Amino acid sequence: MTTATAPAAERPAAGAPIGSDAAGTPRRSLATRIVTRLGSGVVQVILALVAIFWLVPTLGLLVSSLRNASDNANNGWWHALTAPSQLTFNNYQKLLDNSTLVRSFLNTVLITVPATFLVVLIGSLAAYAFAWLEFRGRDWAFIVVVALLVVPVQVALFPVSTLYGHIGLFGTIPGVVLFHVSFGLPFAIFLLRNFFAGIPRDLLEAARMDGASEVRIFVRVILPLGLPAIASLGIFQFLWVWNDLLVALVFAGGNAKPLTVTLQEQTRAFSSNIDVLASGAFLSLIVPLVVFFSFQRYFVQGVLAGSVK
Repeated sequence: MTTATAPAAERPAAGAPIGSDAAGTPRRSLATRIVTRLGSGVVQVILALVAIFWLVPTLGLLVSSLRNASDNANNGWWHALTAPSQLTFNNYQKLLDNSTLVRSFLNTVLITVPATFLVVLIGSLAAYAFAWLEFRGRDWAFIVVVALLVVPVQVALFPVSTLYGHIGLFGTIPGVVLFHVSFGLPFAIFLLRNFFAGIPRDLLEAARMDGASEVRIFVRVILPLGLPAIASLGIFQFLWVWNDLLVALVFAGGNAKPLTVTLQEQTRAFSSNIDVLASGAFLSLIVPLVVFFSFQRYFVQGVLAGSVK
């Protein structure tokens, strides 16, 4: 009586792990093969083309901002690529002469910079306290902070508007800044606390043994090591506040309107002021891009922080 045996070429080598071929090489799954192929040159070229296609609206906005109103009304922006003589910086000169847009741009800066700075400063101090200081009710307080992450902005619009009306902050820049700081702190504390908690305890203990105060430890140890996470938080907060429209529509009135609100109001006469509107929109777009690329190195470090031990 004989028993069938598998050919030698099909039998895995002695001691080879399960799921390997005859040579002992592990079989690659479908997902692994797909990921490997995504690194090929052809796929990279396709992704580059997709990225270029994705940037077409931004290019169209830039070209439209460099054409006069009559050219924009007669044909599409792509005609300027074959007729470069249509491009001019007169629209940006008109933008600088438009006192409403200039004031709105300054209001946007006056709202975004303090809102970003205060969130980063207060969030860093609170995150350090939650991560490394012992005090009564610390864990419960942090749970409350995490719970505040799920509170939508729309829920607070009406009660905060009523409160601002009583204390005289409605329609003012400090009122808008205070609202952004209040809703930006829960995420800031949550993000930075988790990052600060990963700092080795030995560094802090060594600093305390040398007689350093908590403030000195925060400034000389925590801030330098936490710079990637802090920069990432600053970029997020800056982009959120700079591009905000809902909060500004509700709380910013009169001379406190930021650029997003002014551009939204200008769209009512879109056909007659497309030249000024396009230049203002591109100005509103380019500032966040400059901020992002200026801190891109820290942003990438902050995103990848904690992924590798």
